[in-house]
Amino acid sequence: MSVKVFQSEEVQDLLKAAANLAGDAGHARTKQITHRLLSDLFRVIDDLDMTPDEIWAGVNYFNRLGQDGEAALLAAGLGLEKYLDIRMDAEDRETQINGGTPRTIEGPLYVAGAAVREHVSRIDLDGDEDAGPPVIRGTVTGPGGKMLENAVVECWHANSKGFYSHFDPAGTQSDFNLRGAVRTGADGKYEFRTLMPAGYGCPPDGATLSLLDTLGRHGNRPAHVHFFVTAENCRKLTTQINIEGDPLIWDDFAYATREGLIPLAVGKTGGKALGLKSDDYKEIEFDFRLTALVQGRDNQAVRRSRASAAA
Repeated sequence: MSVKVFQSEEVQDLLKAAANLAGDAGHARTKQITHRLLSDLFRVIDDLDMTPDEIWAGVNYFNRLGQDGEAALLAAGLGLEKYLDIRMDAEDRETQINGGTPRTIEGPLYVAGAAVREHVSRIDLDGDEDAGPPVIRGTVTGPGGKMLENAVVECWHANSKGFYSHFDPAGTQSDFNLRGAVRTGADGKYEFRTLMPAGYGCPPDGATLSLLDTLGRHGNRPAHVHFFVTAENCRKLTTQINIEGDPLIWDDFAYATREGLIPLAVGKTGGKALGLKSDDYKEIEFDFRLTALVQGRDNQAVRRSRASAAA
């Protein structure tokens, strides 16, 4: 039978001291969160009778996770990022906000600094012989269905090998290959001319896949395209669409697939006239519906560390 020491005065005093709850110095909110997280961890150690070997294996794992730079990837893979979306969905329901495009996770592979084009942007800067061309187009509307002028749609996705520019381990892509931004006109329209992405898997030697393997889970994502959409007096939208037909659409290790985010890819001709690599192409139409600020505040904009580069 394991010992239980969590409720002891000695442990409770230790937790208060570690978070400096009684001290005047420090940030009050940070101290509150630290105390709660440490308390929950200590309680779990008691409840599961965790051994010192298991504790230090966890500490060593977090060291490795930091060295690999995969904390944000693991946050997606363990459902933390999805959980934040679930909370925001619940908040929207509580405040009776509806009608917007479904949100979903940002993921760890955005790069700030892409050049903003007017209305249309071709973003396949580097060749990719294994990818055919799609055109992703649609409109941006605000509350009440009004077409939004000067909305900015940012787009980023992987190449046919599942690698994102700027993060490609082969180092063969330009920083802003398959990344771009478009500003809408009075008609609210945006358009990206690009190459079809593939899904990707977690780095095979990384800390994230190591944990997923131990859990008996895979670390793969279906083919998808990420978007940020911003406009004056509207909440920022973070979302992504899946490419229809991918077998992993409903088995995404990052839990990002949602109903309403799987548009059709319709075969078209006339791609040469659009500057595409072939006359045959896929057209993906997807309209973004933004929602109003909440008491003058954008409660969807998230501050987090993001990569950046110069276009």
